Amino acid sequence: MPRVSEQHLAARRQQILDAARRCFVRDGFHHTSMQDVIKEAGLSVGAVYRYFPSKNDLITAIAQAVIGSADATFADLATVDPPLPLTGVLERALTFVDTQLGPDGVLPLALQVWSEAQRDPVLAEFVAATYTRLRAHFVTAATRARDAGELPADADPEAVGAALFGLVPGYFTQRILTGSPDRETYLTGARTLLR
Repeated sequence: MPRVSEQHLAARRQQILDAARRCFVRDGFHHTSMQDVIKEAGLSVGAVYRYFPSKNDLITAIAQAVIGSADATFADLATVDPPLPLTGVLERALTFVDTQLGPDGVLPLALQVWSEAQRDPVLAEFVAATYTRLRAHFVTAATRARDAGELPADADPEAVGAALFGLVPGYFTQRILTGSPDRETYLTGARTLLR
């Protein structure tokens, strides 16, 4: 029997994740069953369960995909040379966020992941570790801003980084829930606060 390539396995796994994401966006985590995902993916029961034994495994895999792209983007923002001003860090972070808000974006699922993390201790641990890691990139940016003289010498980078990072989910939560403000309006307000 011919051996299945790694590329084929990765494509099949992605096919299942894409189907699950569509189901979760359309119907929510709690109203989506594994049967719904199987039907959406157009695969057999065995094919789906081979990759994801449970719905929680699907949720975690989708959350990891969401976080993975944000982690790489935010790490770049914190280490670019010369250092970006803090408003530049926020602007680029929100530009990335906007790419993930549309119908093919993954951020609308973030609200569901946060909700599910309140009930699932394994997912809660993953979310806490992930957001701690993402926040650390903003702490690094704040440290570099302090060292460059953008912030006062006695500024606490942990506090500044935490507040700056908080502006990112604040933006996309408002966009998801209300459709506004647009990025430029939000950045105008943030620039005023950060002066």
